[in-house]
Amino acid sequence: MSRLLSAFSGSGLMARVLRSASWLMVGYGGSQALRLAANLIMTRLLFPEAFGIMTLVTVVIVGLSLFSDVGVGPAIAQNPRGDDPDFLNTAWTIQVFRGCMLFAVACLLTIPVARFYHEPDLVKYLPVGALALLVSGFFPTRIETAHRHLLVGRLTVLDLASQVIGIGFMVIYAELTQSVMALALGGVVTAVAKLILTHFLLPGPVNRFRWERAAADDLIHFGKWIFLSTALTFVISQGDRAILGRYLSIDMLGIYNIGYFLGSFPMMAGLSMIGRIMIPVYRDKPPAENATNRRHLSRLRAGMSLSIGLALLLMAAIGPQLVGLLYDERYQLAGPMVTLIALSFYPRLVILTYDNVALAMGDSRSYFIVMMVRAVLQILWILLGLAYFGLVGGIVSMALATIASYPAVVWLARKYGAWDVRHDIVAVLTGVLATGLILWMHWADIALLAGY
Repeated sequence: MSRLLSAFSGSGLMARVLRSASWLMVGYGGSQALRLAANLIMTRLLFPEAFGIMTLVTVVIVGLSLFSDVGVGPAIAQNPRGDDPDFLNTAWTIQVFRGCMLFAVACLLTIPVARFYHEPDLVKYLPVGALALLVSGFFPTRIETAHRHLLVGRLTVLDLASQVIGIGFMVIYAELTQSVMALALGGVVTAVAKLILTHFLLPGPVNRFRWERAAADDLIHFGKWIFLSTALTFVISQGDRAILGRYLSIDMLGIYNIGYFLGSFPMMAGLSMIGRIMIPVYRDKPPAENATNRRHLSRLRAGMSLSIGLALLLMAAIGPQLVGLLYDERYQLAGPMVTLIALSFYPRLVILTYDNVALAMGDSRSYFIVMMVRAVLQILWILLGLAYFGLVGGIVSMALATIASYPAVVWLARKYGAWDVRHDIVAVLTGVLATGLILWMHWADIALLAGY
């Protein structure tokens, strides 16, 4: 116990990594627990079509956010001037302008998106949901500074408090109105609460409008490839729902979104931690520098893969039973979806953290190349899977796309001495055996979904 406590104490890199990882897992776990509780309440107050409509709203909002991301967060994390007030205020000014532009674009896209998905109600709900983009543009850069220095304890508490406020409002509004508007406003109230709490309770200087040419040049130079890369991140993270919005009925899309939430939970929890931790780790301990760094990074990756992999396989194994326990009969097809989605995320364990090394080294161009390969393969495989094998094929295709992108990821990892072939082989062999067993266990449920 004393050795464990000593590992978490002090100001060294690994101590800060362990503390930050713990806080991030607490934050993400708590956030998803709150989200699950809200989801269970809202499925009883509303109807499957409501979640389908909000899935489309989310696709558009996340898409706009990712298609316009200029990499302010990663830039602050890796830039030597990441603590300079002029640099931070310039970054904040860019962020505010981006938030205003996103809201305006969302309003302009409302009617075309409603027509594309044949869903007229989007005209009401999309502009309201997009208010969260406007509000988030004013988030203080103290949030990114806390992540830069792996000091995220207070930030985690404030994030959870914001979510509690947003969920509380959403549940009360839904109880009073039984309207989809509760879901649309919930995200906006959460964003407003986070803005207020971080502004008053997060330590650090208050942001001011500032435009320093040198800082802007650094941000734009680094961010130009991030801008393109995050557009591709939208394809990877939201492309399935963007395509399925045209393929499925609106109620079935809502059921799929519930299945996706449960099935992807372990991987999303891992990514929320890895994305914030690994850039500082790779920045301070480059794997190409010496064998000690590579050994420490290998252990860190192994621990992450083991925890995330076991959680994914557990979720896949209990998916149908979990949905049967938590939801009523209207949502039961989400059960086999949970199994297939969790298994489809498992191959991502093999490539986990490799993309972060490029960002840590300031090589956003190589990061973009890998993201482009992954995005193109994912869209291609999803379309082929849907065309030949229906919804089941569309879900499974996400795993096949990840496998097909492995050579590009290895190219990036080898460039900076980060490729860990032993880790990858163990992850693949474990995944093949576990996937076969879980598919055998739930074959009848999957066959029922395939017949939809």
